[in-house]
Amino acid sequence: MKKLEKLFTPIKIGTMEVKNRIVMAPMATDYANPDGTISEKLTDYLVARAKGGVGLITSEVTTIDSMSPYVMNTVSLWDDKFIPGFKELADAIHDAGAKIVPQISHPGPESLAPFFNGSQTVGPSPAMSFYSKLMCRELGIEEIEIIIEQFGETARRAKEAGCDGMELHAAHSYMLVGSFMSPLRNKRTDAYGGNIDDRIKFPLEIIKRVREKAGDDFPIIMRISGDYLVPGGIDIRETRYITPIFAEAGVHAFHISAGVFPDLSHNIMPPTGTPLRPNAGLSASIKEVVDVPVMVVGRINDPRLAEDVLKQNEADMVVMGRALLADPEFANKAQEGRFDDIAPCIGCGLGCVLERTRSGFMTCVINPTVGKEKEYPIIPAEKPKKVMVAGGGPGGLEAARIASLRGHDVSLYEKEGKTGGQFNLAAVPPFKQELCKITKYLNIQAERTGVKVHLNTEVTKELVEQEKPDVLIVATGGEPLVPGIPGIDGDKVVTAHDVLAGKVDILPGKILVIGGGMVGCETAEHMSKRGDNPLIGTTEVTIIEMLDQVAQDLSPESRVLLMQRMRHDGIKIMTRTKVKEFLSDGIIVETDGKEENIRGIDRIVLAMGARATDNLSEALEGKVDEIHVIGDAKMARNLLSATKEAADVGRQI
Repeated sequence: MKKLEKLFTPIKIGTMEVKNRIVMAPMATDYANPDGTISEKLTDYLVARAKGGVGLITSEVTTIDSMSPYVMNTVSLWDDKFIPGFKELADAIHDAGAKIVPQISHPGPESLAPFFNGSQTVGPSPAMSFYSKLMCRELGIEEIEIIIEQFGETARRAKEAGCDGMELHAAHSYMLVGSFMSPLRNKRTDAYGGNIDDRIKFPLEIIKRVREKAGDDFPIIMRISGDYLVPGGIDIRETRYITPIFAEAGVHAFHISAGVFPDLSHNIMPPTGTPLRPNAGLSASIKEVVDVPVMVVGRINDPRLAEDVLKQNEADMVVMGRALLADPEFANKAQEGRFDDIAPCIGCGLGCVLERTRSGFMTCVINPTVGKEKEYPIIPAEKPKKVMVAGGGPGGLEAARIASLRGHDVSLYEKEGKTGGQFNLAAVPPFKQELCKITKYLNIQAERTGVKVHLNTEVTKELVEQEKPDVLIVATGGEPLVPGIPGIDGDKVVTAHDVLAGKVDILPGKILVIGGGMVGCETAEHMSKRGDNPLIGTTEVTIIEMLDQVAQDLSPESRVLLMQRMRHDGIKIMTRTKVKEFLSDGIIVETDGKEENIRGIDRIVLAMGARATDNLSEALEGKVDEIHVIGDAKMARNLLSATKEAADVGRQI
């Protein structure tokens, strides 16, 4: 076991002593009650991470103004009436062994106020809001003073509620404080705009008021972009200039991120395949000019990586967000040296970003218990059963793992020579190697919980009748959809599945990919070659998609980077285009009512979705006491659905 010497040493932030160097990042959840009070769901979610060993919890954006909500269910502390609920949360976090600081913020231009109360958003200067797409109104001097007072009063309430300090969000050219600091958004010509010294006047006055209201013994952490990473933004030299000024004014620690929102949201929430610890160089540079603790955030998702950041003196503390969604016990397991037992975050953003945006409920592909910590325990089965799992993809492995943890006798059968199912293919395209982490983790957990795994064994009706299980879980996945379009059975037509599995040679030439979802786009990238290297040759790829846009089933951060790479690779995209017929060397398509023949094609790759593969449940009805069909075997969808249904079934049987 590799001992983590630095990660689990205590550290002081002002008057606050934190037991270790792990900080939970503030992440919007929508778990608060509609009236802004702390809900039981939000408390359970945060307490689980505190019990899991995190030293410092940074709770999500806490609004200072009733008329400026940040998200639908915004945590609020704009009135004394919110203090009791916050105190209950703070007490629960303390009882679990951690410290807590709320991120006290005014969303400014990013407020959702126009949708909730019809009011106009505000900012340092008139500019378009990234969220509402409406113009924000420039604040007057008197209004600025009111907001400064609101920050101070909110800090006072946080202290009275028992919080250990506060975080001030001043990063990413974002929200109100970040907008005032940003030359990209602050166009004022009065005392609050112009050069950098005047642009930081607003946060300096907030810091002064917080100290007046909450006292010098109430630590202030400041989240700041080390570098905006865009022309015209604040760079690291300017950040090195302003951080000592903030420290002298009363900031007790800095939380270093990078980039601007939304242009570089993929730097703020780096997705799968991006570099690890991208901001460590920035935090190391800032450490050279301040004498207070410096934290760094961004793709630090492994405890050994976190330890290295600290040992290299790149930061004093590490901030983790999605890694703690994936496994609330991350810190405890790391301290015990149980690295293989930590559920891995792969940075996919499917549950924590995309699903929250679509349904309003944050979750995680590897940990469906996010937001259900108290209602979703693993309880020993009253009567152990013989459980047979057909299919060794992520869904089958997860169902088997949980069922075995509950005391059932579980056997898993996989027809291929290894588990992983479709996930083995999903890890093939460029920048997707991290997906292997999930399969590896689930394999290890299945073995450690006692699941008996049988490879190269397809589950048939006869095998089930021979084994006589009490429960059959059908997790046989799906297979490529091949619709009945004329000519689709031609010699040049193959599936993306076969391309990624290495069953088809893709030689230089012209290729069409039919289907512009995640699978189609990533397969296109996998096949594309610019031809600059004469040993490789030129491969020209065109994606045909019926919808208005491609890659809509990816998180925004992953999609932006994929689109950039596809443009770089010269991949052509035809949207609102329907395939009418497959020809011997091309296709006939219809775009906006006009037909077109595309000829001279060397290979056509189908990525038109999948269909469920279940040959067992109906055939065995009445012959097995319990039959559950999960994941793509039930209906072709994504990993999020497969692991959620697996987690549900594993707890039910």
